[in-house]
Amino acid sequence: MRCPYCSSEKTRVIDSRDLGELEITRRRRECRKCKKRFTTYERVETIDLVVIKKDGRREKFDRNKLLVGIQKACEKRPISQERIEKLVEEIERELRNMDSLEVESRVIGELVMRKLKKLDKVAYIRFASVYREFADIESFEKELRALRKKLRRR
Repeated sequence: MRCPYCSSEKTRVIDSRDLGELEITRRRRECRKCKKRFTTYERVETIDLVVIKKDGRREKFDRNKLLVGIQKACEKRPISQERIEKLVEEIERELRNMDSLEVESRVIGELVMRKLKKLDKVAYIRFASVYREFADIESFEKELRALRKKLRRR
């Protein structure tokens, strides 16, 4: 590692810490030549996922877009921001573990709905109403009936 102060390549690591689930390593370094200290952050470079939209367009996966969609569904529900963040991490991890670097938006939507259904039924219905583009009250009622039916089976 090159020193940012004197450009010497003779540096040493004096402290190293993993920053939790962020999969980032923080390293405190010291230059052997000028004796100044500096911090570096190391993370695994991930390859961008590409989302294939309904109309065939392709766009880079946007974690924040996923987060905002789930936050809206969970608004005014007893679900912490921390739990929402964890849910987004789980979904992103599952997407990255798939065999392809391209994923249909439909797959993401179904994955979100499956996770929300386990977490909070109201958040699930809210997300489903937007994702499935309920055109009328009948389609909304149909989804509610299906959910009730599954709940009764348990």
